[in-house]
Amino acid sequence: MIRDGYVARWLGRDFEAAPGADGEIRLYAPAPTDGFEELRPGRYRRIVPASEVEDLRYVRTTCRWRGESFVIVGEHEGWLRVEYTGGRAPVAEALGLDRIDQGVWQAWAPRSEVEDVRETLI
Repeated sequence: MIRDGYVARWLGRDFEAAPGADGEIRLYAPAPTDGFEELRPGRYRRIVPASEVEDLRYVRTTCRWRGESFVIVGEHEGWLRVEYTGGRAPVAEALGLDRIDQGVWQAWAPRSEVEDVRETLI
């Protein structure tokens, strides 16, 4: 599983998380978990006070594809959605990446071509 987003440690377990401006943390689980409400099949949520969370970090998954550095922002079947982090438009264009926004370049890369996949806690 590729992760790119917040992770909170609560009661000794790690959960996908979303901090709120209201001082609460939304925790998400992929399976029924005690006290979590079902949002849809495979997605459960519990809202807890930030003071109950043991740790809150941002997880980013990075890789190399075609010799350049990328962040993995999604996955589907045998493909990874990668975002170029090199900051050079001519390189992004030469790689055939899609320009999403000013300075933001992405593509779908076959998982088999992606190398050096690493999770980094920020």
